[in-house]
Amino acid sequence: MPFSSLAPEDVARTKAAFDAAWHEIKSTVPDGHEEKERTRLAYIVASFVAVADDVADLTRRAVERYRNSTH
Repeated sequence: MPFSSLAPEDVARTKAAFDAAWHEIKSTVPDGHEEKERTRLAYIVASFVAVADDVADLTRRAVERYRNSTH
């Protein structure tokens, strides 16, 4: 589990960034693909947890990577 080594405040920051990123991109996700795309976004968010400065930075990085990556 990628989040098992995170402190509680880091888990909260990660969840907040994931929720904000999902809110920003969910309208672009085709019907029926929500679960797959949420999982893809979760992996993207997890990949930036250690390098992001704060929730806003983590959200920005995740949305940018999501939009620039192929499905």
